[in-house]
Amino acid sequence: MSYSFDNISILKDKKRVFPIMGEIHYSRVPQAEWKERLLKMKAGGVTIVSAYVIWIHHEEIEGEYDWSGNRNLRAFMECVRDCGMNMLLRIGPWCHGEVRNGGFPDWLLHKDFEPRTNDEKYFEVVKKWYTKIFEQVNGFIANPSEQSTQDNPIIGVQIENEYGHCGGLYEKQSGEAHMQRLQKIAKECGFNVALYTATGWGGAWTGGMLPVMGGYCDAPWDQRVTEIEASGNYTFTHERNDHNIGSDHGFGYGITFDLNKFPYLTAELGGGLQVTSHRRTIATAKDIAAVALSKLGSGVNLLGFYMYTGGTNPEGKLTTLQESRATGYLNDLPVKSYDFRAAVREFGQVSDTLRELKLFSYFAAEWGSDLCALPAEIPCEIKPDDFASLRYSFRTDKKRGYIFVNNYVRHQKMAEHKNLELKSPDSKTIFPKINVLSGEFFFFPFNMSYGKTFVKTATVTPFTKIGTNNEIYVFYKHENDSADSNFFDFSERGNEKLLVLSKKDALNAWKNSDGRLIITDGDSNVIEDTNSKIEISTRSNDSIFVYPDFEKVPAGFKKIGVENKNAAVDLDEVLFAKYEPVENLQKSCEELVFEKKSAENGSVSYKIDLSGCIETLRKKSVSKNLADIFVKIAYTGNTANLYEINDGKRRLLLDNFYLGEDYPWEIGLKRFVDSKIDFANLELEILPLKKNAEIYIEKWPDFNGVEIAELHSIMTSFEFSYIIEE
Repeated sequence: MSYSFDNISILKDKKRVFPIMGEIHYSRVPQAEWKERLLKMKAGGVTIVSAYVIWIHHEEIEGEYDWSGNRNLRAFMECVRDCGMNMLLRIGPWCHGEVRNGGFPDWLLHKDFEPRTNDEKYFEVVKKWYTKIFEQVNGFIANPSEQSTQDNPIIGVQIENEYGHCGGLYEKQSGEAHMQRLQKIAKECGFNVALYTATGWGGAWTGGMLPVMGGYCDAPWDQRVTEIEASGNYTFTHERNDHNIGSDHGFGYGITFDLNKFPYLTAELGGGLQVTSHRRTIATAKDIAAVALSKLGSGVNLLGFYMYTGGTNPEGKLTTLQESRATGYLNDLPVKSYDFRAAVREFGQVSDTLRELKLFSYFAAEWGSDLCALPAEIPCEIKPDDFASLRYSFRTDKKRGYIFVNNYVRHQKMAEHKNLELKSPDSKTIFPKINVLSGEFFFFPFNMSYGKTFVKTATVTPFTKIGTNNEIYVFYKHENDSADSNFFDFSERGNEKLLVLSKKDALNAWKNSDGRLIITDGDSNVIEDTNSKIEISTRSNDSIFVYPDFEKVPAGFKKIGVENKNAAVDLDEVLFAKYEPVENLQKSCEELVFEKKSAENGSVSYKIDLSGCIETLRKKSVSKNLADIFVKIAYTGNTANLYEINDGKRRLLLDNFYLGEDYPWEIGLKRFVDSKIDFANLELEILPLKKNAEIYIEKWPDFNGVEIAELHSIMTSFEFSYIIEE
């Protein structure tokens, strides 16, 4: 495989490709969890892994490099390679990433030169750092002049981050020269790659490199503690700047590169949002997915999500490693948690966000290369605060394509559009009348072919292809569509089989490499190992549905029949095998011991005993299929901290910022099974939330007094994992 790009899209072996990119910070994830996280990302449709190499995580003390444990970059690259994924390495030197000093070690800030300037002393230090990174990844870089292999996953590097937008040099000539010099140093150190990227929003200098853009549903870095204006990222627009992290001063304002020379690619579509002390925005699955759809309809040809998986900040040798106002930054963040409310959460939980984004990822895998060649046509660019007008766009070559509709804006009631008649840009193709309700977003094809079947219009969305020969074309209904027929207007009908899923089934559908589709329910998820083993993880007794059927009944399940999953009664039946778990999964951990220990200055603390849960995990005494135990802590307060108590001293293990009573703190215990932590001696501390606190919380609790610090409950749930081998 060889990678390049033109002004339209990324090219793979000189053919258009629509990648899905997801960010993971290996140094914020335990090494033992890397493979599982990557396979969950892959199950979500991610094809390119992106990751910062965070300087302070590796050289906190000058000259002392730490590449061990979850900082082991080389081992991480081996894991990416073994999972069959490509890599965009973000080598900084500055990254931000909600890290102390934006990732710079403290010692660098005390040198006799100013970082992020064109001082030769700074460049010398950066070259030494780049050299150390290259030593770790040498042998994993795909040579752009040769056909790369799975052994060479790194197809590109990002140089710096937001340079000239957040710090650095703001004058054009010196700023561009800085970026060009960093690229030159990277090449001298051995980073000879196909793609050199740079963030392009908000006036950032790109040095002629491939610009990648961003887009978030809200701005937890905003210093206001009120509801902020609606994001422009819910509009269809040719403007590439993010209206939160970039600028909304007018089209092209703050863009430093020629829009006509580069494809529209993203690297920082918010896959969630990291909460700050003063602004605790809850990014929901629909908040995230509606932004992604808006970008698709605006012409984006790479969906890149930051973060795709959350994590936990590592231990610092000298300081804590999170961003804070004490270090000159705008925000105070948790010392430990970098959950980000991402598609995969801090402890590996697969969220509803991953399920929503998977709808786009699976589509891109089948039809993305074709979509790349369809430019965006936007009849009317709606202002972000216009909640009455219909927001729609096309990706079309004037003959065929897709119509995109977004009637969703975070925290806004949108006008409903009843009996809406959608038309192609030339008005020659007319869709059946539909109702578009507030909160809906979708896209439909027109004049598209699926094998030898030509669809004039469809009021369902293409999803994927399944079957041993990809012979079944799969679509899904938009959320509030209760119809069960007449989804298609055929120009010509071939013998292809078409399957229409409900939106719920599509969200819970997982495709593996041999074309099998597994539909789960509840909070279950499916990953495929590098040896084509299927792993089903679940916390419930819900059934799973499989097509094509397993060759033999998998261990841990019983087959109870078949069920037609085709929601279109006028199309052929598609019979899915139905399986149920053999064992009753409704287990509970032994009762947790928690007793109130003290109350000082409004805070409360409790002695917590999780040793029974840890022992259950170690021995798998509940079931051999037990994979994890999650502890859910429901509390009201400002923040909560979990400490290990040793010889009367407290060591912070984990922390959490309160989001509201509907969002309890959930901790996974699997990562601690082999640790030496004394789980019989933990302390949970809850700091008080004050009634007049200058904090944005979406849903405040009821106050009986001026402050609250209260533990409501500690509950557990079990996750079971089943390996299916055929």
